[in-house]
Amino acid sequence: MSEVIKTVWKGNMAFEWDVNGHKIMIDAVEAVGGENRGPQPKPFMLASLGGCTGMDVISILRKMKVSEKLDDFTVEVSGELTTEHPKHYVSMHVNYIFTAKNGEELPFEKLKKAVSLSEERYCGVSEVYRKAGIKMTSEITVK
Repeated sequence: MSEVIKTVWKGNMAFEWDVNGHKIMIDAVEAVGGENRGPQPKPFMLASLGGCTGMDVISILRKMKVSEKLDDFTVEVSGELTTEHPKHYVSMHVNYIFTAKNGEELPFEKLKKAVSLSEERYCGVSEVYRKAGIKMTSEITVK
């Protein structure tokens, strides 16, 4: 299977991605010659990880009949960049934040299992990052 993403220059430091028919503008901040017309590209690495693992976890929790007990689910991904060029992420931390509906108790072991399956088996983004030498850590928060 192959995918193609177009990156089209829009002037100055701005580019537009065409991702599955969706347009996404990226740009640099003014301090480096951009106009700040969109986010910078590197944080999309964090967003990719959050989206990939989040979709896995919800899919697994649906099969476990746990997703209907959720009022909210958020994946927060933080990353630590090097200070020297080429700047790249050396570590990433994922916080899986689950909020239960109406004070219901969430089965923590099932949450843990869903997260573990995503991180170790299903999420291709985290697999690529681990193979690239990025230190990956995570935690589960239940509200």
